Amino acid sequence: MRRPLALAVTCALLFGACNADQGVTSTSSRPIGAPDDTTAPDGSPSNATLDWGACDDPAASDPDLECATLTVPLDYEAPDGDTIELALVRLPATDDREGAVLLNPGGPGASGFELATNAASALQSEMGLEAFDIVGFDPRGVDRSNGIRCLTDAEVEATVYLDSSPDTPEEEATLDAADAQFDTACIAKYGVTLRHYSTDNTARDMDAIRAAMGDDTMTYLGISYGTYLGATYATLFPDRVRALVLDAAFEPTGDSVEEQYTTQLVGFEEAFDNWAAWCEGTDECSFSAPDVSADWDALSDALDADPAPASARRQANQEVMGVATIAALYSEADWPVLADALTAGRDGDGDALLRLADSYVGRSADGTYSTIEQSGTIIRCASGLDPDQPDDPEALVATLQELSPRFSEGISAADFTDGCAALMPDVAANPLAYDGDAPVVVVGGLNDPATPVRWAEEMTAAMGPSARLVTYTGEGHGFVLTSSCVTDIEAAVLRDLEVPDEGASCDPDPEIARPDWWDDVAVPDGVGEVIVAPEVNALLGLTRSVAFSELRTTSLDPEAVLEGYGDAASDAGFTDAGRQEPIPGVQQAIFLPPGDDAFSVLVIGPEMYDEPDLEGLRDVLADPTQTLVVLLALPL
Repeated sequence: MRRPLALAVTCALLFGACNADQGVTSTSSRPIGAPDDTTAPDGSPSNATLDWGACDDPAASDPDLECATLTVPLDYEAPDGDTIELALVRLPATDDREGAVLLNPGGPGASGFELATNAASALQSEMGLEAFDIVGFDPRGVDRSNGIRCLTDAEVEATVYLDSSPDTPEEEATLDAADAQFDTACIAKYGVTLRHYSTDNTARDMDAIRAAMGDDTMTYLGISYGTYLGATYATLFPDRVRALVLDAAFEPTGDSVEEQYTTQLVGFEEAFDNWAAWCEGTDECSFSAPDVSADWDALSDALDADPAPASARRQANQEVMGVATIAALYSEADWPVLADALTAGRDGDGDALLRLADSYVGRSADGTYSTIEQSGTIIRCASGLDPDQPDDPEALVATLQELSPRFSEGISAADFTDGCAALMPDVAANPLAYDGDAPVVVVGGLNDPATPVRWAEEMTAAMGPSARLVTYTGEGHGFVLTSSCVTDIEAAVLRDLEVPDEGASCDPDPEIARPDWWDDVAVPDGVGEVIVAPEVNALLGLTRSVAFSELRTTSLDPEAVLEGYGDAASDAGFTDAGRQEPIPGVQQAIFLPPGDDAFSVLVIGPEMYDEPDLEGLRDVLADPTQTLVVLLALPL
């Protein structure tokens, strides 16, 4: 979801006012709310307001963002009892305010606060939502909102990459002990209150946010598990829905026991096969071989026997490689990143595999962890989303190994136990059913590894006659700001309450070709050769459907680079369109060649590599003392 640089550049070119330094102003920093005409989640009048003010959270570095907290009951059946502080962040509306769009990125357990800090500006500009606050929040139990931490970071570090397919009794005992450690620690710290971290209660929290913002109805954009959360809100509060977008729909409540176990395993197996076929058919894949799948299997076995060493005395074992692969299969943009990481692992360097895997489990470079792994488990259990127990475990194992041999490796009949029994037994998921008439758009991907299009079809049916299904034909999981077609459809329902026709479908955006004029711009003296760095491209969100791009490095300072390219562009007959600062501290020079393109030069000095919007560059550049030069051709 995070595409800070590419989106900032696109917004600067196409909209002219997309980021903090380009004219976005706060609507207020005083309390807002209308307690006389809004209601609390239980239907009673609400007196809560939100006191929006400057953010002191490092993730909210954009000065136009505002932060607030909202106090909600831990148990809505005991509203005078213990409470939770929900952490919220918003990018205020820049036009006459019509309402707010509330965001959730999924998980369960992912941070909606960080989704907003990363993407609110792009969502507001690219979707034409200038009349709406873009609001993110950490759901109850997640990070800033009473984040569930049963285990310390050190305890998570010791257990997060244990081999999930143990080969020996000792490895099996270690894995069982880790599971028991988590249950014991959670019960000791939270006890029976774990039940209150459910999807239903998070939906009630959303209604409390709506009321505190003074809005009569809810406008919502949810991704992955966030679609289930949004559908739950609509089920509980059908009269308070203005518009819903449910992107990459997650709706497992009607699945058979077999489907509960096979659906996602099959999805990732198919996505892996698509990646392997791509790798065998392109020179962009460094892991290419006549049989990529066989090479992957061989490397997995090798890392199981002898993990690849990495920085800070860490190792990339078979489990790290598997998690890294799953992480990369969520987005086609990460396919070459996975190839490079596997190649490095085969050569005895585990750092790149660990970076991919760490991004999935919520580990930061400093060794701290978000709550996603721990809170996700509790939210699933409290929501009744844990799989049921099969009547015939042996038969199910055989089915899994037939349908998904790679991702079901090591599963045995003994593994089918009730993972929530010790934490909170006998919790069942509530069925989804929306009977209101507000517009709902549900998006499902034909090649989505995590949420199959079948779930999107079932979600559409559950959301009633006002819901429309949109099918995305490309790869990946979550499509807003990835597909311009999907983004436009979702914008129409959020902004204008318009739904597409029945049977709507979106293809992937076409790749932007290398323009004919590209070689007309001379490379200034002191700027190095083109570097091939898929991990840098992925971190910056530079896909071929966003822009044609090249990366170079130099020891020159940023101003000298921009002056050099200014002279080269002038010699090529390009018009100088001025400079932008799409990210504070990053200068962008824009030139207009003949035709309908723009030529953009961004220069990122090494002093910027630790800034929140660019975090990670220092780890993925071959020489982090060099200045990074990002050259882009973008259609206007």
